[in-house]
Amino acid sequence: MTVGVVCGIGAFLYYKVLFFLLEFIWHTVPRDFVADRWPEEIHCLWLPLVGLTMATLVGLSVKYVGEPGDLAYTIKCVHEKAYVSMNHVTPMVCASLFSILGGGSLGPEAPLVAICAALGGFVSRSIFKQRKRNVVRKHTLMGMAGALAAFFGSPLGGSLFALEVNSRFGVEYFEHLVEAIFCGEVTLVVFRTLSGLPIQSIYNLTEAPIPFAKPTDVILGAGIGLLGAGVASMFAALHYRVMGFFERRGLLDNERAVQRALLGSSVFLTIGLLVPHTMFWGEAEFESIARMDPSSTLEHVWPTSGLLGFEITGGWSLLIVGVCKIFAISFTVASGFRGGFIFPFFSAGAAFGRTLTFVFPNIPLPIAALCFAAGINVAITRTSLATSIILCYLTGEQQAMAGVLAASLTSLFATAYLPFIKTQTVRDDIRTEKHLDAVAEVGDVAKEGNDAAEADETTPLKSVLRDSSGGGDSPLTASFDTESAEEAV
Repeated sequence: MTVGVVCGIGAFLYYKVLFFLLEFIWHTVPRDFVADRWPEEIHCLWLPLVGLTMATLVGLSVKYVGEPGDLAYTIKCVHEKAYVSMNHVTPMVCASLFSILGGGSLGPEAPLVAICAALGGFVSRSIFKQRKRNVVRKHTLMGMAGALAAFFGSPLGGSLFALEVNSRFGVEYFEHLVEAIFCGEVTLVVFRTLSGLPIQSIYNLTEAPIPFAKPTDVILGAGIGLLGAGVASMFAALHYRVMGFFERRGLLDNERAVQRALLGSSVFLTIGLLVPHTMFWGEAEFESIARMDPSSTLEHVWPTSGLLGFEITGGWSLLIVGVCKIFAISFTVASGFRGGFIFPFFSAGAAFGRTLTFVFPNIPLPIAALCFAAGINVAITRTSLATSIILCYLTGEQQAMAGVLAASLTSLFATAYLPFIKTQTVRDDIRTEKHLDAVAEVGDVAKEGNDAAEADETTPLKSVLRDSSGGGDSPLTASFDTESAEEAV
């Protein structure tokens, strides 16, 4: 309860500051000081002016305020230390706010995860005085779950995402699942109450949701998920090359953070000038892209027309948006901006999925957009269960769940070779080799126990298992030792 309340308040403060500044920089100032004073043909210069200024501030914050870390670092801390140091909170707040305000293709989800993870670990160690690593890890995961539950408005989907993202296949910290979901509920209530936001779906892709699902939706979803996995694989190949370009020029050193931010932002800002739908993290742009709404509906960017007045008019323009969004995400990350890429991949998936409906008109728009978005996101984040729940919740398309889940699982298995987030590892106490050894040992003990039981039906099972392992507890009986389990890594 305490972790949920603290994280709910922290998420609310971050949210209020972020959206106040977004409104001020991208709406109030242009409306009051630019629109009527600058010639209309140079209004588009506001975009690079703000973007490059924020890029400079990102670099300065990383260099002088401190290293903020990122999602991969947060996951590493969960595995190794079980908590995220509070020293990373201020750098993350500064760097992520400047990154988002600069129009980069990264969102507030990952910063909120890192901040609330640090808050959860802090409460555990400082207020609850916990020293057992697995208990501290539980509170850290609860903070992460609360952040995403509050952000997405989906306590189950957000909490599952926070647990799934630490590993490559499913929820490995399963013992903390219920507490994490409970914390997600508490954080959701606190955050949404303070912010005044309703708990509801936020997109309407069609006039009415899909009325029912068909068995063919599962097959269709799997196929589209495979296409999404292919796009994710191409993104990964692109991003490795982009990062290699920055590395060869020595720009990954934090001492050159400003130069790195300016170089990377100049690329995605140029893309944004040409295709304004690629600006920002995509939460507000998802529906506009999927429904092919006019650029005037874009919520954050100003001017919405960009440099050339780009509009989505058909399949080719949608394909351009999807490809440009993929490049924008890569260069935003490479520039050292801090943020999450869940919604950016969702919006890219919406563009590619909508494109698919021009090739195969019989595919329902929700199935095409959501399954493609799921395929891309799951391949990168490895969150097959959470992604399916979140996408269907945000769009109110509950009948699409079977198809979207099929897309997610297909993408998960198809990209098993693609560990994009390198710190997603198997937890130490269930690594494959140890797990196989333990299974073999338990099997031998069970066989000996059965033989002994046949010889003497009055022998208690636990004593048989203890005797068969040489006087000590076998792995099977030891697994019921609560104190040992709490002290485990």
